[in-house]
Amino acid sequence: MVIDNIRTRTKRNLRASGGLLELSVRTIMPPAMGEKCLVVVPTYNERDNLTRLTEQTFRALPETDLLVVDDSSPDGTGELADELSQRDRRVHVVHRPGKLGLGTAYVEGFRWGLARDYDFFFEMDADFSHDPRYLPVLLESARGGADVVLGSRYTAGGGTQNWGLLRQLISRGGSLYARGILGVQVKDLTGGFKCFRRRVLESLDLGRLRSEGYSFQIEMTYRALKEGFAVEEVPIIFVDRRVGQSKMSRAIFLEAVWVVWRLRLGWMGR
Repeated sequence: MVIDNIRTRTKRNLRASGGLLELSVRTIMPPAMGEKCLVVVPTYNERDNLTRLTEQTFRALPETDLLVVDDSSPDGTGELADELSQRDRRVHVVHRPGKLGLGTAYVEGFRWGLARDYDFFFEMDADFSHDPRYLPVLLESARGGADVVLGSRYTAGGGTQNWGLLRQLISRGGSLYARGILGVQVKDLTGGFKCFRRRVLESLDLGRLRSEGYSFQIEMTYRALKEGFAVEEVPIIFVDRRVGQSKMSRAIFLEAVWVVWRLRLGWMGR
């Protein structure tokens, strides 16, 4: 069975510039009156990135709010987030008691936002591998009718920068592996730069989500497709982090390999 409620759109308002996709703001509008947007950013030891990230997020989408979900970072990321929230009412912080994982951080952020009547929810990394300049592009597609918008490295116009050959093979191979087993047409199943309409998160049983890392991203997209939601990919350039250490591990990779089969066989959430 192939699940095909997926749309791929190469944005006409993106153009190549120095190896990146340069955004033209002429056709990208800010959130409409009354629409509430929330960017959820899980953090663990991201102090060196956080101030600049908030600045660039609000430069891209001035009307959005940003929720930092911090896992008791030893480097003081949580304390810095509190300082930023005191200076800017658009910044909010959830403190968690320890390093509990990416998937649970997003779920906690989604629940926080659902309880406060947000309309659009973004997933975004704190390390600038997800460039905040793309936020208006994701929002534009969601406002245009897509239920889930994926910032895609592997659709036409997308790509990566500063990746070695091994990492490229693992990432592309992981997406191809998941696509083949799950029978979906999404080109970048492991990507984590996304926008969800509220109705998607309300329909999915967030309490059933158990996976982390790459597998969490696969699970969220697959469940949305299974529920019949429209998923659209838009091209992004993914740039490897410049500050801090990657959170990728062998355990996260192996989990993704196994989770794909559990999803296919319907074992997730049991």
